[in-house]
Amino acid sequence: MSERIYDYLPITDLKDMLNKSGKEYTNQVAYQIKISEGCYKEVTHKEVREKIDALGTALINMGLKDKRIAVIGENRFEWEMAYLSIVCGTGVVVPLDKSLPENELKNLIERSEVEAIFYSEKYEEILENMKNEGIGKLKHLISMDLNEHRKGIYAQKELIETGRKLLQQGNRQFVEAEIDNEKMSIMLFTSGTTSVSKIVALSHKNICSNLMDIASILAVDSSDVFLSFLPLHHVFECTVGFLFALYKGAKTVFCDGIRYIPDNMKEYQVTVMASVPAIYERIFKLIRKQLEKQGKVEEILRKEELYQNASMEKKKEVFQEIHDLLGGKVKLLISGAASLDATIEAKYRKLGFPLVQGYGLTETSPVIAIGTKKYYKVGSIGKVVPSVNAKIVNMNQEGIGELVVKGPNIMLGYFGNKIETKKVLMDEWFYTGDLARIDEEGYIFICGRKKNVIVLKNGKNIFPEEMENLMNRIEGVEESFVFGKQMSDDKNDIKIFAKLVYNQEIVENAYKVKGEDQIYQVISEKVKEMNKIMPHYKAIRGIILTQEPLIKTTTNKIKRQNNLEKIRKEEVMCN
Repeated sequence: MSERIYDYLPITDLKDMLNKSGKEYTNQVAYQIKISEGCYKEVTHKEVREKIDALGTALINMGLKDKRIAVIGENRFEWEMAYLSIVCGTGVVVPLDKSLPENELKNLIERSEVEAIFYSEKYEEILENMKNEGIGKLKHLISMDLNEHRKGIYAQKELIETGRKLLQQGNRQFVEAEIDNEKMSIMLFTSGTTSVSKIVALSHKNICSNLMDIASILAVDSSDVFLSFLPLHHVFECTVGFLFALYKGAKTVFCDGIRYIPDNMKEYQVTVMASVPAIYERIFKLIRKQLEKQGKVEEILRKEELYQNASMEKKKEVFQEIHDLLGGKVKLLISGAASLDATIEAKYRKLGFPLVQGYGLTETSPVIAIGTKKYYKVGSIGKVVPSVNAKIVNMNQEGIGELVVKGPNIMLGYFGNKIETKKVLMDEWFYTGDLARIDEEGYIFICGRKKNVIVLKNGKNIFPEEMENLMNRIEGVEESFVFGKQMSDDKNDIKIFAKLVYNQEIVENAYKVKGEDQIYQVISEKVKEMNKIMPHYKAIRGIILTQEPLIKTTTNKIKRQNNLEKIRKEEVMCN
């Protein structure tokens, strides 16, 4: 458990958070929204809270008090206002993945028993059909894009105006609604197919304990600008990006898309971003490409060596030209949702970019541990946040075992699924399913998912995530998937294989080769070179090359079972 470093605002629930932080940051800008190129709209913290009160009042007036209400769409101001207007006095919010196909979306709407849904324009036809078909309990469609109500569809903008009028008439149902901070207020679906995805039940207490913990260890304040990029339905972005920014009185801006991240960081002078490893790898490649164009790579490497022991502030000063490529104002980059290659982490920090790893799960609201300015080690996820305790169980000789945690951020359970809840919650300890080790100073190092470990005939354990980080260092390899393959009738006769996704242009330019055969040969040689520096049992015995991206979740996590099934199907077809 890490110590609190900074003062933080005590809060009991998200309504309390909005009220207290709203008074403190009243006239500061909460959102800067792009209307068109070079044209922006600003919304103050006071205006945000007024809109939430009005929208929540209108929702209760529609008969939605204590009902379940879903939200689906891209990251945008209206999404965030909908979420808070539901959870801060109306009912239970159900954030849905915007990438879901129609059949899966229908399944989740049925399972969650939502009675209303806020949505972006692209979902209108699908949702109208579901409503007309009588899917689940769905009764009300609320468009984030319409300016006024249309037959059978409410407009979020008009509901806000309706709510304003109701407030003026003395309707205080939403404003004075009492929050039970230990009751389920948020329903989140875990990733996976709809038939096996679980519903995580979270409370205000869960989320707010996490907000206070984060605030007490990260140097973030009301002068900061947060770039919202990761999907808002994901609890990492929802807590660490959206809710934390409002709690600290900071400003939120929305990314125009993955290709525009560096441009948006420069455009909005972004200071804080929470994202996934793949994004930081992508940004680093863009930076290196720019340096190569300018012929400055060797110069930068010499400076890195010269200033390797300097403070982060000094490194930023030395490498200001590189910082300017991302706006020059970055003060905190948080990587989460997947394992970050320690070499990428180290490269950022050599240039004076304060990149830290955070770790958590949907079931933990989500942050369990995070690196900070005071508590930091390359390759580690830092120490647990102040309210959380952690320990390792079923530890092996190398000190590796399952990470289990306890604290106020732990979910209430899996909604409607006591059997699965009992599997992961025992005596108030949550079993994360991740294998880790904790060093003598309390720093946690994640080794991989327990269910992903490949056990060899000699009893040795292979962590695919560790191997994939190595494969991804091969120039031209964009992502990889390491898996075990049974080589004989003996089910324990497992060898390690890897599927590598490569960029043809980069490989051909880097190694001066042409065509699939030569590309296969050169990458095979690179894999053999890596095998030489690894223990023999870890050696990659065969590779599959492709240019087709791996199957992943919306936060870039590899869907292992799906990818394995695809490989097996392709093998059957080839045979």
